[in-house]
Amino acid sequence: MNGAPWNAQQLAQLRQHYPHRPTCEVAATVGRSTNSCYAKAAQLGLKKTPAFFASTSAGRIQRGRENANMMATQFKPGQQPWNKGTHYVAGGRSDLTRFKPGQSPVTTQPIGAYRIVKHYSGLHHLEQKTSNAKGANHMRWTPVSRIVWQAANGPVPTGHLVVFKPGQHTLNPALITPDKLECITRAQLAARNHPGSRSPELARLVQLKGAITRQVNRIQKESQQAHEARKQTAS
Repeated sequence: MNGAPWNAQQLAQLRQHYPHRPTCEVAATVGRSTNSCYAKAAQLGLKKTPAFFASTSAGRIQRGRENANMMATQFKPGQQPWNKGTHYVAGGRSDLTRFKPGQSPVTTQPIGAYRIVKHYSGLHHLEQKTSNAKGANHMRWTPVSRIVWQAANGPVPTGHLVVFKPGQHTLNPALITPDKLECITRAQLAARNHPGSRSPELARLVQLKGAITRQVNRIQKESQQAHEARKQTAS
């Protein structure tokens, strides 16, 4: 029954009862599953009324409004907790291992330290720590190539990046020199990294891979839809 289309009578009953009654009761009235009612209500834009949510039928915790023992220990409007203004301090030997103001983890690297990170292009790049600022890594670490280029040429223009010239990439800080670097736009970098700029054969393989992936996704989606249809028919 749940796999069949909704008829006019069921839709009218759903619109009439869904906003005011528990969905399980509405489902029994219209002869559909609870999940089916939820889905159709969402499709039609039906919502529960504030009066329903305020009632015990909503399934929300109501005992606190009715149980005298619970009401006696509830916070009253304007009431302050007993520990307001106090500061909890753990006892025992916790102070021995507690971080002190300004203390840094033992793994913190000093300014000037180097690290190697993998770039999205697959290449590894050398970065140097230039700040202890809090926040994301890029606020503390700067590519050495950018540092070297800026020292020779000034700030990097907006929309541009500092990259190694073709065949000049290195992780040795002593070998990263201005003559091995260039400042290009993001569009130029995208064109340089495009498969077609490397090899026509590689470009064709990338296109073929994309076409195969799309076909696999389509077949999987159709298979899943057919499986769901069989489940609904069986129910």
